[in-house]
Amino acid sequence: MAVFSYTGIDPSRQTVNGTISAETARQARDTLRAQGVQVRKITVCKTRRQGSGWPGWSLASSKNHWATAVSELSMLLHAGIPLLDALDTIVQQNTGSFRSALLGVRDSVAAGQSLAQALGDRPDLFDEASVQMVEVGENAGTLEQVLGQLAEFKQRQARLTDAVTTALVYPIFLVCFGAAAGIFLMTSVLPPLLENLEETLDELPWPTRVAKTLSNALVDHRWFWIVASIATVVALGIIFRSRRGRMLLDRMVLRIPILGPMVVKQGVSRIAMVIGTLSRSGVELTAAFELAMRSTKNSVFRQALDQCVKRISAGEDVADALESSGAFPPLAVRVFSVGQESGKLDEMLFRLAEDYDEQVKTASARLTSLIEPVLILVLAVMVGFLLLATILPILEAGNVL
Repeated sequence: MAVFSYTGIDPSRQTVNGTISAETARQARDTLRAQGVQVRKITVCKTRRQGSGWPGWSLASSKNHWATAVSELSMLLHAGIPLLDALDTIVQQNTGSFRSALLGVRDSVAAGQSLAQALGDRPDLFDEASVQMVEVGENAGTLEQVLGQLAEFKQRQARLTDAVTTALVYPIFLVCFGAAAGIFLMTSVLPPLLENLEETLDELPWPTRVAKTLSNALVDHRWFWIVASIATVVALGIIFRSRRGRMLLDRMVLRIPILGPMVVKQGVSRIAMVIGTLSRSGVELTAAFELAMRSTKNSVFRQALDQCVKRISAGEDVADALESSGAFPPLAVRVFSVGQESGKLDEMLFRLAEDYDEQVKTASARLTSLIEPVLILVLAVMVGFLLLATILPILEAGNVL
């Protein structure tokens, strides 16, 4: 289905601009005429094919676009612009698959569906929490305020993810660069050099012998290492995609010193933001817990939230349900308890999320500042050892000559 941009005159004799999805330009004209629009100009919009590029990257990019679109939609509605016109404006400034998805949402709303129903037709792009909040806002007549809260939630999520990702980029780059440089030196530089030196010297220095052994192991058995690496990656992927494997991996990560507490605080912060935002929007607590469970990637927290939903539905207190799960820190349990008793649950959850966000940012910055010099030192030792293994036999060969 193609996307067409049109200019025309509506029944009130005003000029209108917009976009519409249809199989052909003729079908688009017929649809617009049925809506009372006299089409003056209609052209096809050029967009990227949905199948182009990496699917995972495209999906993640579309979800990031949705976070921006929510903020823009809230701003346009606050300015008094009708929903369809606001959607037209957002559609025009997006491209690719996300533009097509938004256009589908716009057409569904124009056909009489609610915005929540239109978003719910694309669960791959619009998460259940967003759909639920939009539905509550439409039913209560507070769509503008709810979209503002949703935009704030998405922005907080993005800031935390960006902070953690930025802190990990440089260490990961150092590890990959160091491994690639080491393999290149051991397989391409050392073998021809050592072959010439062996003809000159009766016995190589011990650093050279160690480097030669490692080099021979990599060169002579390279297909073994390649196949073994691929098999290991595939096996780990299969294991960790299974339910038990994913649970095992998540539990192992939570028990790692320094990193484990960071992951716990990041997970609790995300859960607190989801539940706080949904509670402020008028969603029932059990439904908020269910949506938080579906939006949580860590299987340990997902299992804990599932148990909490069952206990809360059975009449158990929220704090007791959280404490019995064993996955939440005492501070989080206490905040839920006090917040529910005081009637300020959403406010206290936001403060808890902000506090944990700052702690995660600080801890990630400290961890990065600690890892970087350690990795640089390891790379320096590795390169220095290879340099020593190369220079020593050259010097000894010079003495022999």
